[in-house]
Amino acid sequence: MGRRKKIVQECERLMDEPENIRNIAIAAHVDHGKTTLSDNLLAGAGMISDETAGEQLAMDTEEDEQERGITIDAANVSMTHEYDDTNHLINLIDTPGHVDFGGDVTRAMRAVDGALVVVDAVEGAMPQTETVLRQALREGVKPTLFINKVDRLISELQEGPEEMQQRLVSVIGDVNELIRGMTEDMDDVDDWTVSVEDGTVGFGSALYKWGVSMPSMQRTGMDFGDIMELERNDERQELHDRTPLSDVVLDMVCEHFPNPVDAQPRRVPRIWRGDDESELAEGMRLVDESGEVVFMVTDIGMDPHAGEIASGRVFSGSLEKGQELYVSGTAGKNRVQSVGIYMGGEREEVERVPAGNIAAVTGLRDAIAGSTVSSVEMTPFESIEHISEPVITKSVEAQNMDDLPKLIETLRQVSKEDPTIQITINEDTGEHLISGQGELHLEVITQRIEKNQGIPVITGEPIVVYREQPQQASPEVEGISPNRHNRFYISIEPMTNDLVDTIKLGEASMDMPEQERREALQDAGMEKDASQNVEHIHGTNILIDDTKGIQHLNETMELVIEGFEDALDNGPLANEPVQGTLIRLHDARLHEDTIHRGPAQVIPATRNALHNALIHGKIKLLEPMQDARIDVPNDHMGAASGEIQGRRGRVDDMYQEGDLMVVEGIAPVGEMIGFASDIRSATEGRASWNTENAGFEVMSDSLQREKIMEIRERKGMKLELPEAIDYL
Repeated sequence: MGRRKKIVQECERLMDEPENIRNIAIAAHVDHGKTTLSDNLLAGAGMISDETAGEQLAMDTEEDEQERGITIDAANVSMTHEYDDTNHLINLIDTPGHVDFGGDVTRAMRAVDGALVVVDAVEGAMPQTETVLRQALREGVKPTLFINKVDRLISELQEGPEEMQQRLVSVIGDVNELIRGMTEDMDDVDDWTVSVEDGTVGFGSALYKWGVSMPSMQRTGMDFGDIMELERNDERQELHDRTPLSDVVLDMVCEHFPNPVDAQPRRVPRIWRGDDESELAEGMRLVDESGEVVFMVTDIGMDPHAGEIASGRVFSGSLEKGQELYVSGTAGKNRVQSVGIYMGGEREEVERVPAGNIAAVTGLRDAIAGSTVSSVEMTPFESIEHISEPVITKSVEAQNMDDLPKLIETLRQVSKEDPTIQITINEDTGEHLISGQGELHLEVITQRIEKNQGIPVITGEPIVVYREQPQQASPEVEGISPNRHNRFYISIEPMTNDLVDTIKLGEASMDMPEQERREALQDAGMEKDASQNVEHIHGTNILIDDTKGIQHLNETMELVIEGFEDALDNGPLANEPVQGTLIRLHDARLHEDTIHRGPAQVIPATRNALHNALIHGKIKLLEPMQDARIDVPNDHMGAASGEIQGRRGRVDDMYQEGDLMVVEGIAPVGEMIGFASDIRSATEGRASWNTENAGFEVMSDSLQREKIMEIRERKGMKLELPEAIDYL
């Protein structure tokens, strides 16, 4: 323990010297060796024992990560390294490589100033290498390159020095081409390409713990010839002793990555749109530890003992226990319970964490990944741009009803920790819907709910919600109560989009003063008379009372409305919600006696009348649509547009942007299920895309009947449609 304590003290001492701090992330395509490399660095810095490095996977702290052999959560660690007779503090984040967890990579990049990009020597630069580079450069984070698994070139592929050099040169060339393509429009970046001569490229084997770079060869006098000889003779331990990987990489980090004092003046304007003349901006530019506190939360984790831990980057000021801080987007303040830094996978509490460091804080109960936390109210940092949006939704239910409250609590926690997951409690079906980046993403999340919280859950098939809407005006329809003593006369007509939008945006509602509501509806194109008789608004549907002086109608109106609401929530075609309908009540005949016009009489009469009127108005099923934007290299453009067209979609636009083609189109949500894996295989994983909801469109006539039957079956409804719906 003595040694560990020493390291912690050393870190605490170095935290106050931003010139000697390096905040870096390790990023790469899945399975190129990031986590094994992190182990090496920890061992080199004396944080874990040398023997187990590479097998220990110290950064994959979750059980499922060890099992699947992939990193799922970004993990943080701090270590010290002596370079040029000066001790440096290195804060490192190991990020996931699998595309479904891209959100973690983007968030990690927000906290660091340098990205060590790892590429497998045998596979070369891969699609995800491209994505992580783009995520780093977009955040103004400087890259260096480490080419891993060089031992495989020597032992498996038996390459000679010539071939090997050519292969390494071509990998460097590919990476530089990517960097050039992505930085040509950036004014604040000089030349960020990497090169062996500059020492911004390293080579080696994370598994066998050796590495070289131009500066290290000059230092140790070892060249590729010596390395190949030792590697071929299986003298790997000697190779590690003579040119240890951790020294090579940590030297590169200290020499070539910017410290916070260099980086913040460049990074802050990219990620913050506040007033750059303000004292706050100055504090961030100078990395001023005595300024106002500005802390950007990039990750939320759970600790069984301490509860929620928010980790992220301190841009200005110093975090201390007991501070009362604002969290952007929430009211009131949160009180800091403890501050710490990471040592290996563990958190060490310290007195304070000054600007320029990566900190772990407890007590910020309102913070989510992406929050800005500060001592004064301020313009928050730009929201973190995630490259992919949730594309798949599944329902999650607890197997035992007793677990329900715990499940809801857990789902809330999940959406706090991972903003790329969306949770909705669907009032229509009572299910909890969880949407994520892909099937693996949802699978991991639901597994964690079961494992960590011990809640057995049932997940459903992917679901889509439809809508129903009339296509034309109906004649007047009579609704008769079961006892034949009450009659209602109504007609319906479809509403214009302007009217529907006015209601959707809340510009006209029943909570407003009548005068204001009338004006808003008239502005959206409703006739004056109609706007004066609006009796009720339900969803995007309006009821207009055109009756004149009917006895007893006032006291019956509540039941009339109840019948209409019931009919609108469960449309006549498939019990899906009805939208955009204007209902006119023309006339009513009511029984004198209250007893004969109770709920059992009025509700069925109005409900059936409305369903009949809707059928006369040729009601049809509407399906939800998604706008899709796909960024893809030229040679995969055809495949990308084919993916949209093959899903009953249409491509609206294609254009060049930087080194990529952009394909824009629209397709039904129901057909987009499985899109993620299909687009990946169609474009060899080279596409990044995002989808956004684009409202509802009438489904084509040829599919109406089949889809309606499918939904009715799923909901356990009668499969015969009413006679009158023969227009389908």
